[in-house]
Amino acid sequence: MKKTSKKYSSQNAFTLLELVFVIVVTGILAAVVIPNTRTNPVQEAAIQLVNHIRYTQHLAMVDDKFNVDNKWFEERWQIRFTSDGIAETGYTPAYAVFSDWTGAHSGDPNNLDELAKDPLTGNGITGGVTNNVLYNDPGVFSKANLGIYYGIKEITFSSSCQYYGSMRIAFDYFGRPIKGNIGSPSVKSNIDSLKLITQRCEITLHGDTQSVTIGIEAETGYTRILQ
Repeated sequence: MKKTSKKYSSQNAFTLLELVFVIVVTGILAAVVIPNTRTNPVQEAAIQLVNHIRYTQHLAMVDDKFNVDNKWFEERWQIRFTSDGIAETGYTPAYAVFSDWTGAHSGDPNNLDELAKDPLTGNGITGGVTNNVLYNDPGVFSKANLGIYYGIKEITFSSSCQYYGSMRIAFDYFGRPIKGNIGSPSVKSNIDSLKLITQRCEITLHGDTQSVTIGIEAETGYTRILQ
């Protein structure tokens, strides 16, 4: 059988002009689409915070602090916020996750041993909330400083989870959220009757132009991004 060769004409190939046109269109589409797919830093900060609030609740439920010491409830796992930070970080909003179990129950994370360890990095979770453990100390999960890493300008609490201006959320062994400083007043009955959150707690992260609100439900402590 005689083989025949297939002939190609110029109609089967791209011209140089067509190739240039495709490249130009692709570049325009990339310039429009790529900025819209970049992560919103405020949203990214909120996702991180939701994960750490849930982690705080998990620690409280698996690490029951009850003992005969009348200060046992002050050792519950908690997440403490500061909206204006400390001088060393330029007064930027931050948070820390800790159990106040060493020393004289100061209400602050006094050392790395009191800090919760971030599950991914193994570093203690604090953004420089106190002068004792700075956000840039070795072994610290410094992204908890939301101002430096995500550009957060302010953190605000709804009235349902404020207790005399304290910006803290603790959890009991049932996973129920508790508002305020669990060491003041230092009587267990006051925590049960006055500090259990009975309405959804809303924590809002404020960036330059955008804000994201996180909700912590009463009783269950279920935490999610609301908007």
